[in-house]
Amino acid sequence: MPGVRYVSLWVALQMGIMFLAPVVLAQYVPPPPPPPSTEQTTLPPPPGPLLTEPELEHLVSRIALYPDPLLAHVLTASSYWDEIPEAAQWANEHSYLRGSALADAIRADNLPWDPSVLALLPFPSVLNMMAQDMAWTERLGKAVLNQRADLMDAVQRLRQRAYDYGYLRPSPYDAVVNSAGYIEILPINPEYIYVPTYDPAIVFGPPPPGFAISAAIRFGPAVIVGAAFAPWGWISPGFVWGTHAIIIDRSPWNRVWFNRGFYVHPYIHPWIRHAGPRIEVHHLHRR
Repeated sequence: MPGVRYVSLWVALQMGIMFLAPVVLAQYVPPPPPPPSTEQTTLPPPPGPLLTEPELEHLVSRIALYPDPLLAHVLTASSYWDEIPEAAQWANEHSYLRGSALADAIRADNLPWDPSVLALLPFPSVLNMMAQDMAWTERLGKAVLNQRADLMDAVQRLRQRAYDYGYLRPSPYDAVVNSAGYIEILPINPEYIYVPTYDPAIVFGPPPPGFAISAAIRFGPAVIVGAAFAPWGWISPGFVWGTHAIIIDRSPWNRVWFNRGFYVHPYIHPWIRHAGPRIEVHHLHRR
């Protein structure tokens, strides 16, 4: 009978599927997952070979005796070496401004640079030194990003030599403090910074006979960095030398080579730049 044949055929097909399905499933092996992408996990190497101890000492010799707050800002600003020339030009053109008037001008001009660079605008002589030797500034910035611990150790070795030879001593401007084996140079008044000038070839070596040691380090006029400069890191900048930390606004400055493109420092009173171009709303004094 046709109906019975159709039913029998349907039953046979179902039974065959039941017996064949385990065989098919047992033979099926899913394809292996694709290999993990290395695009995001492989980081580019730091540029160039690491500097040796003598090279690092030579690199920091011109700034090793800066007071700690100023030195901290020089190191962090050097890591934005491409912004230094324009910042130096702006600082020269506005060198007639001091204190809160200078801070107001920085805000009014809507300057586009990183806060660590803006922090040095009250110091035209320092920015000029950096801008006039850009190869040195870039090398310093790369060492800050790649060899911070080694760089800070080099500063300490030079300070210790200057102290041992009698050049580095407390002054009316700075206290020289030996703290747990590390030499700190701390302003007597944190709001007044005096930039020292000295010859590295002299102060880090034994004094020649009859040399007046007390005249080896000279100081420029006071630079005022009070509360008006808080948005650019002038709240307790300095170091924790034992852990090789640069402290800006009471927080470690953690910018290194690999995060340099996106690191944002947690400033206590962050500088909020308005959207729009840089402007000039006051008088220029060109040199």
